[in-house]
Amino acid sequence: MALHSVADGHDFTAGSVAGSIVRLSLPMIFAQLVNVLYNIVDRMYLGHMQGDGRLALTGVGVAFPIVTIINAFANLCGSGGAPLCSIERGRGDEEKAGRIMGNSLTLLVVFGFILTALGYLCKTPLLYLFGASDETFFYADAYMDVYLAGNLFVMLGLGMNPFIESQGFAKTGMFTVVIGAILNLILDPLFIFGLGLGVRGAALATILSQFVSAAWVLCFLCGRKAILRLDLPALRLQWDLVRRILALGLSGFTMSVTNSLVQIFCNASLQFYGGDLYVGAMTIIYSVREVVQMPIQGFTQGAQPVIGFNYGAGENGRVKEAVRFIRRVTLSYAVGIWVVLMLFPRFIISFFNGEAELSEVAAVSMRWHFALFFFMAFQYIGQTVFVSLGKAKQAVFFSLFRKAILGVPLILILPRLWDLGITGVLAAEPVTNVIGGLACYLTMMAVVWKRL
Repeated sequence: MALHSVADGHDFTAGSVAGSIVRLSLPMIFAQLVNVLYNIVDRMYLGHMQGDGRLALTGVGVAFPIVTIINAFANLCGSGGAPLCSIERGRGDEEKAGRIMGNSLTLLVVFGFILTALGYLCKTPLLYLFGASDETFFYADAYMDVYLAGNLFVMLGLGMNPFIESQGFAKTGMFTVVIGAILNLILDPLFIFGLGLGVRGAALATILSQFVSAAWVLCFLCGRKAILRLDLPALRLQWDLVRRILALGLSGFTMSVTNSLVQIFCNASLQFYGGDLYVGAMTIIYSVREVVQMPIQGFTQGAQPVIGFNYGAGENGRVKEAVRFIRRVTLSYAVGIWVVLMLFPRFIISFFNGEAELSEVAAVSMRWHFALFFFMAFQYIGQTVFVSLGKAKQAVFFSLFRKAILGVPLILILPRLWDLGITGVLAAEPVTNVIGGLACYLTMMAVVWKRL
């Protein structure tokens, strides 16, 4: 299949690098923000339920690490396969790019069935391990019972949408998320309050919405508008491609899993030192973090096809230009949003729950959690370059380094130092942001920048 012309916007070796990134990333940012609504809106509605809103909110928060792990497997295939597609397109080998996409779809289906089965078998001990109490377990268990039934739809929608974006169809990728999110907004109040389904209604609204998103993605990738189309021969697994997809995807996978791991240890530690109140506060904080990180994620993901395409085409000067541009934008955003979070924590928290006791605890916790948030920008810059250029080992290592190697031990150690308790649990996040972010960025500059 021949490469599309420069004029159609799918060849990134000509024209403005910044313009190409903005053109791809703006729909991605919007799509990422809308995507957050799947879970955020659930929590907002549940947090304002009459009587047991706080327990329902906390229960869903306890279940969230399982959802994150499921999403991590979708990222394993999507963030592993899509950059490889961009690199092969840059080299002019679209037949191989199509086989990479087909193999990624097969992997998603296999992982989807396995995770669903394991989820039903292990959810009870996992939820207690992740910080559920006897009071909140009912809500966490009810949510996961329904969510796991639609797990495959979630994975297909999240995992295959990057292949639309990697071909330059950013607006189409955006519509994938928007369609599902709008449907979720409509179904949430209907199921939660109108039909009285509570947390089960929130989960049902989510999986039905993801089913529609997954159908949209697959229809587009099988249709005439796609540059790379799904076909049956490409679905047959080729182990050399599987190895490359999983190796590169381990970066996004590791980042998601280690985020989940930190949430698990954080919830368990907060349950031990403070109880359900602090676990509920952290549920709100994780929800806020999803929102504020999504623009960075959308922007850097929008930059990946441009960087990968130019790298595959040997345009190293344009790769460096792209890195400089994402550095300026990402740092500026991170500092700006940090100021907002430090100044207005109670206003932000009020969207999730209005109880005075929970609001007070959540406000203090939020300021600790986001105290040095802007250093996260360095992590995103470094990770984006490593993934875009196919540097799987470095991308995976720094995903592990910030959360698993630094984050988890600090959550366990700091509360015991000088009897810090809750404060020690909360202080772990800003410390990992500084050390992990700078280590990733400085290594990228030393290893990749000079070679370019």
